[in-house]
Amino acid sequence: MNKTQFKQYHFSFKPTLLGTILTIVCIPLFIKFGLWQYNKAQLKLSIQAAYNQAEVGSALDFPLHVLDVEAWNYKKIKVTGVYEPKYQFLLDNQVEGNRVGFNVITPLKINQSSQYVLVNRGWILGKDTHNELPEFNTPTSQQTLTGQVWVPSKKIFTLESKDPANKSSSIASVWQNMDMDLYRRTAPFKVSPMAIKLDKNSDAGGFVRNWQVPAERIATHIGYAYQWYGFSLATLLIYLYMSITIVKPKKEI
Repeated sequence: MNKTQFKQYHFSFKPTLLGTILTIVCIPLFIKFGLWQYNKAQLKLSIQAAYNQAEVGSALDFPLHVLDVEAWNYKKIKVTGVYEPKYQFLLDNQVEGNRVGFNVITPLKINQSSQYVLVNRGWILGKDTHNELPEFNTPTSQQTLTGQVWVPSKKIFTLESKDPANKSSSIASVWQNMDMDLYRRTAPFKVSPMAIKLDKNSDAGGFVRNWQVPAERIATHIGYAYQWYGFSLATLLIYLYMSITIVKPKKEI
């Protein structure tokens, strides 16, 4: 076929109503899903950077008054105080090396202050009978500890009661979720909105502390983002392929 013959062909664009509707709906939807996955990857990259900085940076003094709690998340801090075991609790369903146990959460009364901060002292193994709680020791002397600021998520699904207990009673011994707001309403003292994950090298009454890096699966989110973008491009190409026909020239008699 020479150029003259090719020019005699022309294209006809006749999309179907159903195809147009599906394309208009699907392409923005797939792009939105792609952006959602990409933004999750970017957020985890920023978390990873903050986490890495906390690993090598010098420890800051734990702040008593904070306006922007999230700005302190994952920062390396130091604080001195005394543990208050009466109001500590165990965080249930924590897994370490395929074994189920608990994280020990103990409030620390900060020196020269009336404020307390919750300290995640690490993981301990549960007993064969889940209703039987493990025994552990809590230092009674003054402790100077280092760790990372931990801002527990507020997105919690739980069937537990949200009503605070009587402030004259002790905190429940086992919690299914780290509900900071509930604890602050329940405790009979002022509690910081930020908690601390005890540094793995700290000797301040800690247990197993193989803290997981929060920013995992970054590459997976990027892959999912490109996958959704690919779906949107494929939808457009399929729509064009189904809507465009090539009309051949009529042969002269």
